Formats: sequence, C-alpha cells, structure tokens
Amino acid sequence: MNFDGKTRRKRERLELNLPVRVHCRETLDHEWVELTRLIDVTPFGARFSIARPTETGRLLHLTLPMPRQLRCFDHVEPQYRVWALVRNVKPVVKSGSISPRFEVGVAFVGKRAPASFELDPTKRYDVAPSLSDVGLWDINEAGERAHVKTDAPRPETRHSVPIDVLVEVFDEKGEVVESERTVTENISRRGAAVFTTLNVARGRFIRLTSTQYKISVLAAVRGRRTAADGIARLHLEFVDKQWPLEGIE
Repeated sequence: MNFDGKTRRKRERLELNLPVRVHCRETLDHEWVELTRLIDVTPFGARFSIARPTETGRLLHLTLPMPRQLRCFDHVEPQYRVWALVRNVKPVVKSGSISPRFEVGVAFVGKRAPASFELDPTKRYDVAPSLSDVGLWDINEAGERAHVKTDAPRPETRHSVPIDVLVEVFDEKGEVVESERTVTENISRRGAAVFTTLNVARGRFIRLTSTQYKISVLAAVRGRRTAADGIARLHLEFVDKQWPLEGIE
C-alpha cells in the first residue's frame, strides 16, 4: 500500500475500537507495557489513550489486530507490529478521576526502530521530509534535521526562586514508587531544576506538585547532575502544561 502525501492527508480516520498493546522504553533500564483500545486509526497513524505520561517525539511499539487493508506491511500476520512516533499528547481528566489519562496521537513509522533508539531509547525524533520504502514517513533524530529553523525562540529565563514541591516517580505500572519533598533551584514556565536525593535517570517522567501554586505538572527528566556543592539536581522539562509564574515575573 503506497500513498502520496496529499492522499495521506485526505485519508479518513476510522473509528475502530481495536485492542492495542503499547510498549514504551523510557530508558535502557525502565520500560512499561499497557493494554488499551484505539480511538481511531488510518494506515499512517492512530489515536488511543494511556494511563502513563509520554511526550512528543518519543517512539512507542504497538501490537494490534489491524485490518489487513489498512496495513503497509505484514499483510498476512495475525498481529500488526509497528513502531509509532508520538506526535501529540493531551491530558484527559474524567469526572470523578484523580489521575488523568493521556490521549496520544501517533504516526506509524515502520517495522523496525532506528539503531540510535536501540542504543538510547530516550532519544526524540521528528518526521523527515521523505517517505520510507513502504509509504510511511521516515524519521530523523529531533534537532538534527537539515531543515532546522534558524528563527527558533530563545530559551526562557529561569527564575532563581525556591518553591516547595513534591517530586513523585512512577514505576512500570504507572504507580508512584518514590517521592520526596524538596525545593526548586530555578524555574520557568516550561521547566525547572530541583534539588534531589532521588536517582532518576534521564528520560524518565515524574510529577511535580506545588500546594503554593495549586498545580501538578508532568515533567520529563532531561538530566541529573551533582554540582560543586555536592548536591544533585534534576533538570526537568514540563510536558503537559506550563507553570504559572504570576507573582514571580
């Protein structure tokens, strides 16, 4: 099955409530599997909801009983196993529920993951301008594309403000397995650095909660470093919402 870009954009989404197995490797040492159902699907992508956070640019591996006429490869296999690039994530809070689910839109990118993912599953990717040999989009590592924009916005200013926060770390079941109360070293609308005693690897997701600001945000760990003062910091990028800075700026 081979479609050009124009036909692909016009392809109707089919509301098929098929079961799908979602496998995510957040780091080399941490992975999870969740069984859920599709919201809709095309030959080139799908939407579904999951209980665990993820972010745009991550790769997920999906296994589902895809109708054969919608497949781009493996037409005779009972299950369609395809790598998918996360293109958008939307938190969805249902009435009476404490924890949100995440509606995820993905683009199918092929039968095999790139070699760089096998070496480092924390890498993020973006679609390439070319198509793969089976008609799906090819991908490149994010930030390393030849057509990177030169007018990208400058990084936001970090405010050196100590804010009391609760850091919570999830296990492979999506449950809080570790937590600590600490303070921020600095913060912006899109991220923060927090002092920590937790050993959380780059690529993991955590929840940051402030009673002062009455907010909980999900964040991806972009790094963990120990400064000259001997205290470790987690460097975080918020992935589901921005931090309100009223009263700080």
